[in-house]
Amino acid sequence: MSEQDFIAEEKVKLLQEHRQLDSELGHLREFMQAEVDVEPDEGDSEVFEREKNSALIAVLERRLVDIDNALRSIEKGDYGKCQRCGKTIEHERLEVKPDATMCLTCQQEIERLGRRNRPQRQIEW
Repeated sequence: MSEQDFIAEEKVKLLQEHRQLDSELGHLREFMQAEVDVEPDEGDSEVFEREKNSALIAVLERRLVDIDNALRSIEKGDYGKCQRCGKTIEHERLEVKPDATMCLTCQQEIERLGRRNRPQRQIEW
């Protein structure tokens, strides 16, 4: 498969996922518009559901931004190039994560650095 065919295939996947996420977000936002009427003795199940849905909306919105960025990089002609080292991102990685912006080596290094710089929590007994 040529590079152009591969990119065209990934673009189709990205557009399909974008439409699906957009639809899910629409349903979640519609649900969030519904008024919550919770009696104190009824428990917080509705409030919990709304908080859970709110967190899910944030995750899906971030995913949409990542997909939009990938689609823009296709249009600019730099899709599949690592933003950190400039090397080509492995096709296998892009097939699994079409919005990847870094090659696997750079991604692992960034994650390793992030873990190393994260403060360790002390467990208090």
